Amino acid sequence: MSELVARTGRHQQRYVDGHRLIAGCIPFRYLYPEKSDGEPSEKKVEVLMISSTSGPGLLFPKGGWENDETVKEAAVREAVEEAGVRGDLKHFLGEYYFKSKTLQDEFSPEGLCKAAMYALLVKEELDSWPEQSLRQRRWLTVSEAGECCRHSWMKEALEAGFRKWLSDGMVSTMEENNHIISGSSPKDEE
Repeated sequence: MSELVARTGRHQQRYVDGHRLIAGCIPFRYLYPEKSDGEPSEKKVEVLMISSTSGPGLLFPKGGWENDETVKEAAVREAVEEAGVRGDLKHFLGEYYFKSKTLQDEFSPEGLCKAAMYALLVKEELDSWPEQSLRQRRWLTVSEAGECCRHSWMKEALEAGFRKWLSDGMVSTMEENNHIISGSSPKDEE
């Protein structure tokens, strides 16, 4: 059993202009496969996706950004809770808007959401995590992830955000330590 506990409820949830604020990440790792002569070949990148609790298809970890944390802290927390991975945020991939049928509430009756997505370099895969009984995790190539992605806005984050960053050389645009000061928007915290 995991000693970590997933946050539940919406009593600390952030909203702006009728949108529920969401934080998430695309967890990734480098692979260095061996050539037939035993030498390492060029590094490859895989991304981690998780199963949905509400139907078919795969997702990236994401969830509500709460009042007592920064957006970056929320993205890292969601990676631990939903995917059982820890790592370092390397790049802000952008903000993505979507409408959710399941996230409707009094502050966002239409289910409007605004998600801040980050690239997270995975440093540790946990053996036990809060949602392990609800989700399975799966490492995929970026192309495979695009084919399996359940939501169009996540596919856009993968294609327009992560793949572009990958083609630009994956230079880290984030501070290397995780001592983050709380702010009001993702751009304020970059």
